[in-house]
Amino acid sequence: MPMTVAGTLRRAAHLINHLGLHTGEQFADRNTNAIDVAAAIYVAAEGTGPDEFYTDEATSLEIIAASADAMAAIRALSAAIGTEPPVTEITPDHDVPDYIEHVCHWAMTTPIFGTQPPATSEVIGVLLRAATAADSTTAFPHHTERSAA
Repeated sequence: MPMTVAGTLRRAAHLINHLGLHTGEQFADRNTNAIDVAAAIYVAAEGTGPDEFYTDEATSLEIIAASADAMAAIRALSAAIGTEPPVTEITPDHDVPDYIEHVCHWAMTTPIFGTQPPATSEVIGVLLRAATAADSTTAFPHHTERSAA
């Protein structure tokens, strides 16, 4: 049985708590075992992480984007961050949100008016708040749907 979005986010928080939050090159650090927030969500959703997380950022992005379960959790985390995701232009008149870039950039970048990037505990806290929000959405789906009337 697939994990829920909330379960995936909680598992990702657990992984970051135990492995550490990676904010450098690639999606994971082989020397420290620290893992990027998007990679942690992927591992939580899929149960394993590919070697490309250590060596190939472009392929890692494709692998993460191909996981429907990971992307659902990444979109939920993106919504909890409180800023809009950047967009990627697909054609001159069509942009799409880049949720992976949004969550990765948020976890490693000092915010405007800030003095440092979010601490690991802050990233874990937002993951857990996003999980709680996902639980609420699942428990009461009618609260997020608009009536046709």
